[in-house]
Amino acid sequence: MTEPQLFDQYPVYEPPPPPRPTLRTWLKHLLLLVITFFTATIAGTLYPFGPYNAIPADDPQTLGQFFEFLFALPTLYGALIANALMRLYADPTNLVYGLSFSVSLLFILICHEMGHYIACRIYRVDATLPFFIPTPPMIGPAGTFGAFIKILSPMPSRKAVFDIGVAGPIAGFLALIPVALIGLATMKTVTPQQIANTESLLVFSDPLLMKLFAAIFGIDLGLGEGNAFYFAAWVGLLVTALNLIPSGQLDGGHAIYAVLGEKVHYWTGRIAFAVMAVSAVIGLLYFNSPSGFLIAIILGVMMRLRHPQPVDQTPLDAKRKLIAFATLIIFVLCFVPFPIRIS
Repeated sequence: MTEPQLFDQYPVYEPPPPPRPTLRTWLKHLLLLVITFFTATIAGTLYPFGPYNAIPADDPQTLGQFFEFLFALPTLYGALIANALMRLYADPTNLVYGLSFSVSLLFILICHEMGHYIACRIYRVDATLPFFIPTPPMIGPAGTFGAFIKILSPMPSRKAVFDIGVAGPIAGFLALIPVALIGLATMKTVTPQQIANTESLLVFSDPLLMKLFAAIFGIDLGLGEGNAFYFAAWVGLLVTALNLIPSGQLDGGHAIYAVLGEKVHYWTGRIAFAVMAVSAVIGLLYFNSPSGFLIAIILGVMMRLRHPQPVDQTPLDAKRKLIAFATLIIFVLCFVPFPIRIS
């Protein structure tokens, strides 16, 4: 007579591995990546990240002049892009600068999204390849609104939710560190007089990571002139910080759901929205920074997205809770409440 099998002795069901992307899928995603590469390269040479300042010297003074400028804007923008392309073709220095920005930025974004994608493959969660989002240069200042992957199958466990959620920002953060160091090492120093004579509409606030690196190497960021590597790292830090906000289906939302559960996730999303909405008003009134409103709008949308429930609700182990604390430190190093100010 055979002994009865206990339930926990049966093998645990594992989902089949997700299908591999087809050639057509690879081509579609590569096409978006190539387009983003071109738009980011052009954007890297233009204001505010590049040396070519295309802002009109004279602002419209009357309502008639404003409408004239508005109607002429498509023609002006087309001429701007054509001029930028000619400069890329004719000036090797300008081309190197643009490529330094686009390659560095795309390196950070690719590492971020592939962190998510590889974690999905490990957990046999079906997900798309990264979708890169190209934008017209200067309209999307960096030539891109970033990238994302889309999850196509249920999450098997809270552990999977956590690992997939934090793999992206951790990978992107590690990727941007050498870019930031190169940017600071190659940063040119200017005099206070040169800064006073520079007509710059936008002022970039330095995240804590940049300040720490600058302090270690004895660099005065107040007298530093931004370069392609610095700006690529700055955008990467901003993207990482935004993704780690504990709201909705942002990476930080996944992490807070996995660590503390659905109820805490519900309230952190609303608290984050309220804090950012108040900060946006304070930033506009006292720091001349309108950037907080865009972040508040993003959090308002995320707040309304319900987080999918994983099949296995087993709490996380101590190791992953320690990693969650590490991602909190990454968020502190990357986040600035008012990233862009208008001078």
